[in-house]
Amino acid sequence: MAQLGVEVTREDNFSEWYVQTITRADMIEYTDISGCYVLKPWSYSIWESLQSFLDAEFKKTGVKNTYFPCFVSQRALKAEADHLEGFAPEVAWVTKAGSSEMKEPIAIRPTSETIMYPLFSKWIRSYRELPLKLNQWCNVVRWEFKHPVPFLRTREFLWQEGHTCFATKQEADTEVLQILDIYRQAFEDLLAVPVTRGKKTEKEKFAGGLYTTTCEAFIETNGRAIQACTSHCLGQNFAKIFDITYESEGSAIKNLVWQNSWGFTTRSIGIMIMVHGDNKGLILPPRVAPVQVVIVPVYGKDNKDLINRRCEEVRDVLLEAGVRVETDLRDNYKSAWKYNEWELKGVPLRIEIGQKDFDSNCVTFSRRDNTDQSNKIQIPLAQVVDKAKETLIDFQRILFGMFLE
Repeated sequence: MAQLGVEVTREDNFSEWYVQTITRADMIEYTDISGCYVLKPWSYSIWESLQSFLDAEFKKTGVKNTYFPCFVSQRALKAEADHLEGFAPEVAWVTKAGSSEMKEPIAIRPTSETIMYPLFSKWIRSYRELPLKLNQWCNVVRWEFKHPVPFLRTREFLWQEGHTCFATKQEADTEVLQILDIYRQAFEDLLAVPVTRGKKTEKEKFAGGLYTTTCEAFIETNGRAIQACTSHCLGQNFAKIFDITYESEGSAIKNLVWQNSWGFTTRSIGIMIMVHGDNKGLILPPRVAPVQVVIVPVYGKDNKDLINRRCEEVRDVLLEAGVRVETDLRDNYKSAWKYNEWELKGVPLRIEIGQKDFDSNCVTFSRRDNTDQSNKIQIPLAQVVDKAKETLIDFQRILFGMFLE
C-alpha cells in the first residue's frame, strides 16, 4: 500500500511538506530526467480549468490561437544579443540527429520570440494587418541548474505565450495591463490566491524588452514573494532586429510595430498548493478542483448494496446539477482511510452516507476546510443539491477572503 498522509508539517520543514504533498496527493510522478515530471490527472485537470478560463478571456480581446515549432535556429536566437544573454544558461541545444553531428545546432524553445518574429516580418506589410494578436499553448524547456522543484522550477513546463503587434505604443501599453488583469482574475477568482500587480526593475525585466509587469503572490509560511506570471512590453527592439514594419494609410513610409509578449505557466499550480495547503495535504478551491464532492459510504452489517445505491442516487443528482462528483465505493478500505485520502487530495466537500443517514433520508456533510469530526452537519436528502452548491460557493469565498482580513 502506498504511503498515505504527510509526515512533516509546513512549519517544521516547508520544502519537504511540499514534496510529500504533491507526490502523495497523486499530482506528479518523477521521471529519470531531473527536472522533468509527469503531470498526473489530478494536477493536469487544474491546468485544464485555468486554460479554459484564460483561453476564453484572451479570445474576447481578439487573440487567436496558433502553434509554432519548438525549435529555433542558432542564427535566429543570436539575433537579439540581450535576449540570448538572458536565456543562454538555460537553452537546451540539439547537436546530433541519430549518430550524425548536425551542421548547425538548433535550440529547443525557451520562449518563442525569435521563432515567431522572423515570420511576423513576412506577414505584416500594412496597417491593415494590425493589430496582430496570437497565442499558443505549448511546452518550453529551460535547462536550469538550480535545484528543480515540481511546478515551481522545472526544466520543461507548460504555458501559454501571447505575442502581439500594434501600430502605437499606447495600444501596446493598454494591452499589457489588460492581460495582467486577466491573469489576476485567474489567480484570485479561480485559484483563490491574492496577487499584487506591479512593474519589474530594469535588472529583472524580460531580456530584450522595454518593461515587464508582473503578478506576485505571497507565501506566508516562508515569508517570500513569488513571481506568478508576467506581461511584457517589448517596445520596438525586436521589430528593428527582425524588420517588422508596416505602411500607414496613404503612405509608403515604413514604421516599426510595437510589440508585447505575455505568459502564464503551470507554476500557478505550485503557488496554489503552497498558499492553501495544510498539514493534512492539499486544499483545492472548488472552481478548479477536479472533484468538488466525494461521496463515501459508511457500511454497517449487511447493508453494503443498500448504501451503495443511495450513494449512486446522490451522485447522479449532483452530476445532473453540474457538480464534479465521485463516489468511493471501494470495499477494501475502511471509511476512515478514505476520509484521510480525500482530505490529502484536497476535495472541498465530502458527503458521508451510512445507515442512520439512510433511515433519516439525510446525508452528512464534511468540509475540507473544517475537518473536525464534531462539526459535521446533516443535510436532508431533498436539499443535497442546493446545499452542496451553497457550500462550494462559500468554501471558495472563505478560502480567498481569509487572506484579506
